[in-house]
Amino acid sequence: MGMPARRRMVTIKRPEEIARMRQAGRILSGVLEAFDRELRAGRTTADLDRIAEEMITSAGAIPSFKGYGHSPPFPASICASINDEVVHGIPSKRRKLYEGDVIGLDVGCIWQGWHADCARTWSVGGASPKVQELIDATRRGMEAGIAAALPGNRLGDVGAAIEAVAHRHRYGIVRPFVGHGIGTEMHEEPSVPNYGRAGTGMRIEAGMCFAIEPMFTLGRDDVVLLDDGWTVVTADGSLAAHFENTIAITDHGPDVLTAP
Repeated sequence: MGMPARRRMVTIKRPEEIARMRQAGRILSGVLEAFDRELRAGRTTADLDRIAEEMITSAGAIPSFKGYGHSPPFPASICASINDEVVHGIPSKRRKLYEGDVIGLDVGCIWQGWHADCARTWSVGGASPKVQELIDATRRGMEAGIAAALPGNRLGDVGAAIEAVAHRHRYGIVRPFVGHGIGTEMHEEPSVPNYGRAGTGMRIEAGMCFAIEPMFTLGRDDVVLLDDGWTVVTADGSLAAHFENTIAITDHGPDVLTAP
């Protein structure tokens, strides 16, 4: 779940704390695999939300999105964002999937007090080459950002790596919502922008944990918040894609905690 930038203290996690986050990540990777099986035309986003909540709670974890925030609190266990919806789409029994829809599904959970957070984007029933390239490039942007999250590097290196992928394809990069630190809270410091200048920003250290989550668009990067207080859409109506993994920084590099 992307967040607006804010400032708080950065925490270093101990190995036993990262182990709890890894278990949360394993639960979420199972949810993503279920989405991959269950996504098809005719499904509603409420169906997908029910699947995720049942899997998370049956594993002994807590959905981290449900009840999150205020004015109003988020009402579901996943974010389901369709087509021009970038992030934080609210699942509904009235939101049925159709062939050709692009859907981003974002899900988080808490295991023994520790969070993991991840997202993927799919096309329902296949995509045009143009749309598939947007989805694939957004995933590659996430992977490039993760690869740059090395101890001794800086947060600007992560943002620059992601931004380079978007610029290569002339995609918009959603700037108001960014990646974030994660641990005992879903959104911790530092903010991890999906753009930046290499060699700048906070130095990355072993024990830090981040959610890396680029959001690319086929059009401009301007976004609008809908009246529901949560759903963020592209201002020009262009399609968007969103990928996210939770990672822990080790002495040897990034360790993806939400990998399959």
